[in-house]
Amino acid sequence: MQKGSAHTSRPQAVEAFSPGSIGNLGPGLDVLGCAVTGAGDRVHARWTDGHAIVLEDAGHPDLPTDPAKHACAIAANAVLRACNATERGLCLRVTKGLPLSAGQGGSAASAVAAAVAVHALLGEPLTPMTLLACCLEAESAVAGRHLDNLAPSLLGGVVTVLSTDPPDVARVPVHTAPWFAMAYPHITVRTADARAVLPQFLPRATAIAQLASVSALVTALASGDLALLGRSLVDHIAEPARAPRVPGFADALAAARDSGAVGGSFSGSGPTTFAVCADEATATRAANAMQQAYRATGATCDTRVVTIDMQGARWTAI
Repeated sequence: MQKGSAHTSRPQAVEAFSPGSIGNLGPGLDVLGCAVTGAGDRVHARWTDGHAIVLEDAGHPDLPTDPAKHACAIAANAVLRACNATERGLCLRVTKGLPLSAGQGGSAASAVAAAVAVHALLGEPLTPMTLLACCLEAESAVAGRHLDNLAPSLLGGVVTVLSTDPPDVARVPVHTAPWFAMAYPHITVRTADARAVLPQFLPRATAIAQLASVSALVTALASGDLALLGRSLVDHIAEPARAPRVPGFADALAAARDSGAVGGSFSGSGPTTFAVCADEATATRAANAMQQAYRATGATCDTRVVTIDMQGARWTAI
């Protein structure tokens, strides 16, 4: 997490930005996430008279305007409580840069941006793990109790989750600079529905294979071995269960590999698909190939090319 510039006094209004993320990175179901460059969510926060949180702009017509139901306001309230500042009035305005229900960490980014903004208004007294717990309160209310999107959006880079209760995460050393081609077919996949199709029990062989994939993925990131990174992106648990819900997924991933990508999977619970590439030019070709594959199914598809966002959330005084 990158703080804003030093101030001689606490700001009265702040804008915070939180990047999107790839949750469940490859085989890292609920335990590995990666912040990515480009699109993210912004939250403008300012003190007001009164003792309530007012959500001036929810950021999207489909998002609730009730502060008790919106991720950013829930996170903001959690920070106020953690800082014993619930007597303060607060106005929030959200600018959504991430699509809804796309597997790009949209709800997490809104929660993180709001938490960081309010934390800045209060002089940043909390530890990163306490701030993360405030974000988790919001994510739990709207998308599920997991940290693999929240932690990288807050801290930047690639993050592994050791524990959710209490939050305990660590940044993974990254000594490679992979590019990601991301394709978002306009198919709605609710996180709750995607989690509902996951198996409750696993054969021992499947569990061991998944552990091997996660171990190889972390090793590849730390060593800079892109070929190993590609071979490690084999998800034995979530991808087989979720792929049937996204028409064209297998063809899109195959098209990305044919374009030079070393591997890929779903971003979060989908439907966004990511492919790992050695450079920007290859990622651009892979993104175009995935877009064509998804369009062949009749779906509208947006793409973007990104790399790892090492900064995480940041704020500026307004």
